[in-house]
Amino acid sequence: MSTAERLQSLFVALAALAGLAAGLLPPVGPVAGHAVLPALLVMLTAVFVQMDAAHVGEVRHAKTLVAAGLVLNFVFTPALAWALGAGLLGGEPDLRIGLLLLLVTPCTDWYLVFTAMARGHTGIAAALLPVNLVLQLLLLPVYVLLLGGRAAMVDGATLAESVLLVLVVPLTLAMLLRWASARFGGTAWRERRVTGPASHLVLPLLYAAVFAMFAWQSRTVLEHGADLLALLPPLVVFFVTLPLIATGLSRVLRLSADRAITLTMTVTARNSPIALAIAVAAFPERPLIAVALVAGPLVELPVLALLAQLVRPRRPAPATPEPHTP
Repeated sequence: MSTAERLQSLFVALAALAGLAAGLLPPVGPVAGHAVLPALLVMLTAVFVQMDAAHVGEVRHAKTLVAAGLVLNFVFTPALAWALGAGLLGGEPDLRIGLLLLLVTPCTDWYLVFTAMARGHTGIAAALLPVNLVLQLLLLPVYVLLLGGRAAMVDGATLAESVLLVLVVPLTLAMLLRWASARFGGTAWRERRVTGPASHLVLPLLYAAVFAMFAWQSRTVLEHGADLLALLPPLVVFFVTLPLIATGLSRVLRLSADRAITLTMTVTARNSPIALAIAVAAFPERPLIAVALVAGPLVELPVLALLAQLVRPRRPAPATPEPHTP
């Protein structure tokens, strides 16, 4: 791993802290809010352009991984989210709903980047996106009604915008770029001039997106800073428990290294941007719900950056030649 990859968890945390500080300057916060989505789209395009579309079809041969991911994301995680909220946030109903919104929404953007960094199976990871997105938006009102006491309804426009902007647009741009570069420059030229440089853009774009997101929400974080402390215990429990369970289950199911990484990332990363938008729309007069969703990435993003390093396969060291015996 390069020095930049080894230090990515530190750089993610520094980007978040720098964003919080910069967001206090009057012109920065509103401007940063408009930069979050573009940075995210360019970042995902850089990830997708490195992916061979032929590998997406391999999801048909990954039924075990898909089934395990769906069970962990949509059965186990909601139950865990309810238990953490009831046990650790029993006296804070708004924080409980915010925690629930965060934890029951599997990620449909960040985790692709961290899966690629950890050398997971990006084809299967990308193929899981629409399934995770549709299921979470369909089931979210049910989860909140049954486990949180109040439903957060999501309209069709939110679903369509999420699919088009977060998945379809960057994927289409990346595939067109791959096709055009191979068509007019050849496969070797594409690897040298397109996919290679794209791999070096992912980390800087990730840091830019993190900086913009936290600059955008810095005042909300500061206004309710004391409330964030109550969220730390359940968030820490979640982000420790899920990787351990996914790793253990991968061993039981005998998943290959790249598929085990994909499972770990898809069940650990959460969809904070979508959940935040839903919270603002459904509960506009209950800011603590949104605060919980802003606090989530403060713990999640450094955890994902560190996790990408921990689960990434290491290349075996070259064998030492035996001494020659005459």
